[in-house]
Amino acid sequence: MADAPVTDASRSSDAQRRHDPAVRGFASDNYAGIHPEILAALALANEGHQVAYGEDDYTAHLQDVFKTHFGERAQAFPVFNGTGANVVSLQAILPRWGAVVATETAHFNVDEGGAPEKMAGIKILTVPTPDGKLTPELIDLQAWGWGDEHRSQPLAVSITQSTELGTLYTPDEIRAICEHAHERGMLVHVDGSRLSNAAAALGLPFRAFTTDVGVDVVSFGGTKNGLMLGEVVLVLNPDAVRNLSYLRKTSMQLASKMRFLSVQFEALLAGDLWLRNASHANAMAKRLEAAVAAIEGVTVVRPVRVNSVFALLPREVSERLQKRYRFYFWNEHTGEVRWMCCFDTTEADIDAFAAAIAEEMGRK
Repeated sequence: MADAPVTDASRSSDAQRRHDPAVRGFASDNYAGIHPEILAALALANEGHQVAYGEDDYTAHLQDVFKTHFGERAQAFPVFNGTGANVVSLQAILPRWGAVVATETAHFNVDEGGAPEKMAGIKILTVPTPDGKLTPELIDLQAWGWGDEHRSQPLAVSITQSTELGTLYTPDEIRAICEHAHERGMLVHVDGSRLSNAAAALGLPFRAFTTDVGVDVVSFGGTKNGLMLGEVVLVLNPDAVRNLSYLRKTSMQLASKMRFLSVQFEALLAGDLWLRNASHANAMAKRLEAAVAAIEGVTVVRPVRVNSVFALLPREVSERLQKRYRFYFWNEHTGEVRWMCCFDTTEADIDAFAAAIAEEMGRK
């Protein structure tokens, strides 16, 4: 006789908590857990069976959710992670001989293990920028050589919103980039791992600085804003992409149980959870900026617009502080550090961290 399926929800698990939930870090907004509303959505989608590989009801409905934010032509392709979203997006808009113009600080250039180049064979043409932002003039430093078979062809531009340095593009700035790129036969990709933080900071709907200004493809982020895992390759201009479904599969980004990716984004975007989470994280960064401004010897070196704070303080102080709170050096040469706030960062977390900074500064 076959074993009966396990259905007793009260059966205890052998898993044990292996961490102290009171411990907080400021290294990354990936450190946070899953928002309770996302967990509830996952449980909702968990009952019964659904067709695999994206043919489920949740993924079908997700298309309408994204259309409400980005317009009727928007097409959403859930993937596992941000690196996958960037690799699939760039492959979809570039031929094998194509290159993408991006800033030197672009995440896929410095923090994704060379994945666009190794996995997709895409050349990245980088431009140094003081604030992490491209302009038409900066793009032209690399946008040349069309028809020269000895040069990778610059056929796309990628910008990050908000940028790796915590700065923001205005809609007019992105429109100028899109018009400039399109005039040269180039397509525009936005790495939007923190697109929600940007929208919250700008006080604008998503489409105001994406669809309405000419962006072709977006890597839309969810993990940093309360999801368990998952990002979306969001196509805003279907005429610009090639074979995206096949590329997602061959890039190992096609989830078999896709309903669990899709229902998270529905929970995030169907209401205002995305805005609540992003606004809170941004507000906590502003609170941290204000707190450390009163500490002699600590300098906030970049404007705080979203959920990141960049600061300079004595290196030995930072190293002692890292034993109490996790965070990273942004620039090993100058000693600049980056502190990230999350959707679940509390005012008490900020106050305790600022007090620890003040205490360590007093010991220097």
